[in-house]
Amino acid sequence: MEIIERYEDEILTILLKGELDAKSSIDLDETIKMALTQEKTRIIIDCQHLSYISSAGLGVFISHLDDLKAYGGKFVFYGMNVTVYNVFEILGLHTIMEIVRDRFEAQTLMNES
Repeated sequence: MEIIERYEDEILTILLKGELDAKSSIDLDETIKMALTQEKTRIIIDCQHLSYISSAGLGVFISHLDDLKAYGGKFVFYGMNVTVYNVFEILGLHTIMEIVRDRFEAQTLMNES
């Protein structure tokens, strides 16, 4: 798993490449924790190169959801392949997390908040 961070207009974009499993979810958790300590609460997750997500990977996002909302922030996911989206859908996470098709939609949605 490769995790790449980009900051633009007070929005953090986290690009995920590869498989988000139990091992790599620890690194992602640290990345998000660091963002929160720096008061970066508007986070876009680029899933275009994410091929797999485990329950541990999902748990990272779920565990930070309330913190982000408390600080007026949120996650917006984009570019999910069908397999990854199905995992979110099966668990009902697509109803509590914002998932859009592309970067433009993600940025538009983030700027509306």
